[in-house]
Amino acid sequence: MRGFLSALFLLFISTASFAQHSDGNKDLKDLGVYQDSLAALGKKFVNHPDELERKNANYRFIPLLVAALRVPHSFNFPFDSVKSISIINAPDNRFRILSWHIMNQDGSYRFYGTVQMNTGGSLLMYPLEDYSPFLKNPEDSVTDSHKWYGAQYYKIVKVAASKPYYVLLGWKGNTVKSTKKVIEVLSFDRNDKLSLGMPVFDGNKKNRKRIIFEYTRQASMLLRYVADQQLIVFDHLAPPDDKMKDRPETFGPDLTYDGYKLKNGKWVFVENLDMRNIPQEQDVDYVDPKAQAIKDRASIPLKKKN
Repeated sequence: MRGFLSALFLLFISTASFAQHSDGNKDLKDLGVYQDSLAALGKKFVNHPDELERKNANYRFIPLLVAALRVPHSFNFPFDSVKSISIINAPDNRFRILSWHIMNQDGSYRFYGTVQMNTGGSLLMYPLEDYSPFLKNPEDSVTDSHKWYGAQYYKIVKVAASKPYYVLLGWKGNTVKSTKKVIEVLSFDRNDKLSLGMPVFDGNKKNRKRIIFEYTRQASMLLRYVADQQLIVFDHLAPPDDKMKDRPETFGPDLTYDGYKLKNGKWVFVENLDMRNIPQEQDVDYVDPKAQAIKDRASIPLKKKN
């Protein structure tokens, strides 16, 4: 199975760069046709009760998405009818990330995605290969697109440091017992080579490369960026009692909040934030995959009984 997935991602790579020549009206029409097919497959890989059918829909979705992104000027096409995937642009419009997930029969998840660069005349993509099960210390690892700590992203923050980088906020379904959220770091070198993870977080564990939160699947966790304060704010997670302190799958919000404050290009941990000084907004950019699945199922007409 993993070999088959790798072959699909090789399709991404083999089509990653080429010259584009366009007829604007035809391109837009082609993208609309691709969008309709992608939307239908996306609903299937989110909603179908059979795991094999979900995965088969995803295997068809990947090359179809590649073909769509090969259409000239596809970077500017929003694919906003494809509700099963998250598509977010960097604040400087240098790239966008397309990410999504497939739920396995055991309640775990596998993530898929690509980083599409805004090149104008040619297509350049970095396919993201979910390497999560094989990363023994993900918070301490700097990786690349082939060893991605998979997540479905909903926010990108650009940081103007001596070496500019981007912070990504993402949802990461985990198991039947727990959910995760992730603060990821994405950067490029002078040759536009992509890197994931960077030692920019100062806190009780200094210089972590990315931040991972795990909590009970029955709970919701706030994780968002407050732009005017250059602050990432999040629920403080705690066990229901001290006996559970080594079992993060039991953790939940305890009605206090912590955060990371940007100072001199690094994120400094701050405890016990006063939320009265922070606008009370939800993660407005985040589409909860479970909530979207419920909406999709509700939109399917019921069959009449004979």
